[in-house]
Amino acid sequence: MPLSFPFPRTPRLDLEPEYRRLQQEDPVCQVEFPFGQTAWLVTRHADVRAVFTDARFSRAVTLERDVPRVTAENFSGGLVAMDPPEHTRLRSLCRHVFTPRVVAKLRDRATAIATGLITDARAGGEFDGVEDFAIPFTLKMICELLGVPYEDHVHFRGWAEAGLATTAISEDDRWAATGRMWDYVAALIGERRAAPKDDLISAMLSVGEASDDELVMLVMTILVAGYETTSTQLPNFLYVLLEDPARLKQLVARPDLVPTAVEELMRYVPMEANGASPRYTLEPVVLSGVTIPADAPVVAATVIANRDPAVFADPDRLDFARSPNPHFGFGMGAHFCLGAPLARLELQVALDVLITAVPELRFADGPDAAWKDGMLVRGPSKLMLTLATEGKS
Repeated sequence: MPLSFPFPRTPRLDLEPEYRRLQQEDPVCQVEFPFGQTAWLVTRHADVRAVFTDARFSRAVTLERDVPRVTAENFSGGLVAMDPPEHTRLRSLCRHVFTPRVVAKLRDRATAIATGLITDARAGGEFDGVEDFAIPFTLKMICELLGVPYEDHVHFRGWAEAGLATTAISEDDRWAATGRMWDYVAALIGERRAAPKDDLISAMLSVGEASDDELVMLVMTILVAGYETTSTQLPNFLYVLLEDPARLKQLVARPDLVPTAVEELMRYVPMEANGASPRYTLEPVVLSGVTIPADAPVVAATVIANRDPAVFADPDRLDFARSPNPHFGFGMGAHFCLGAPLARLELQVALDVLITAVPELRFADGPDAAWKDGMLVRGPSKLMLTLATEGKS
């Protein structure tokens, strides 16, 4: 009998215990989502890798199926619901922008933005690591990259959050937000076509290989992924580092560990709440000795695959020097996160600035943060922080 999925949410960033049992005893099993078809859930690293990289698993088929999901409406579509070669063609529009070399040039600007935000935040004593730091930092970065006026961030922040909502807003409001974002981005593309600037939208237009509708879809994907996921992971990282003060102290003492610490935190933090977007089998596929039939939806549980003891020694322990670290924090294969170089830079810069400017950072009121609810990602909605004073830690 299929298991009900998603599993009951655990507090904070704890991993649901059902995952560990399944990985050990039933690594390829059937699950029932609130809506859509019965799916196959895979929990082992090797199987998740196969789902992400094997051409026998398709995202494009989801446009024609009653996909397993947590919302009544099927919001499948856009770049994430394409297979090569169409998917490859559209991703190529950004290939010159999101390369590690090009993104590295943004490091100085990212450092200046993060430093300014921390300087302002610490001046007031207590501050919210979400609203006063993580969100404005990631918003300013993605706005500058795309060429979106920062003064409009109040609008598209709401649109982006609506794109990752499950029960946090109504279906009608979600569709309305998507429509408003589409109109806004379409108008911006029209402006850049008439008067190009030094930004990503203008660069994509100069390639001339996509229709305006395809460009709108691509920019919306980048805006949502580039803002919401990084602005959620950064507070998650802060929470994990401050939950055990020895972790932050280790980075303060060893700032050279920041790059590998970011990779380890991407592995360790279970941000994804409901499994990866489903793929459909194009033919029967055997995973961990189980035959999944053709035309069946398969959901990869990356949060537990990132804790697979067959790949990661002592997987429930944070090891900031872990290497190699083949985590799925940015996915893998054709749909590997387009903005991974930018996300890595932002997360590295944020930690660098924090351990330099506020090495005495701590929770203001203990580890009882307010947590997001009804979203595809998990993380704090409010995280009050302060600076340690003498006699406190």
